Amino acid sequence: MKYFLDALSKYADFTGRARRTEFWMFTLIYIVLSIGVSLLDVLLGAGFLAILFALALLVPTISITARRLHDTGRSGWWQLLNLIPLIGGIILIIFLILDSTEENKWGTSPKFA
Repeated sequence: MKYFLDALSKYADFTGRARRTEFWMFTLIYIVLSIGVSLLDVLLGAGFLAILFALALLVPTISITARRLHDTGRSGWWQLLNLIPLIGGIILIIFLILDSTEENKWGTSPKFA
């Protein structure tokens, strides 16, 4: 939960770097909470809770993904690969899985610091 809250505290911070653990733990907690909110939405019959949850976490998700791409030495604009059906998402996941580079234009890696 610490990683999720840290990502939320850096709500719109598109600078710096995010380690693999930070990114993937945020993603895991986001998915679990999203499933929980969706189930609650179905049980209550509200029809809008899941959408509100996704919209509320849209900017933090984009920002932590940009910081993770910075950690691999790529610009945050590589997220636009998601607009290419199927292949773009696969390539982006590969980029997000790659290990950190020691130092790049976004600073020193937290892994090697």
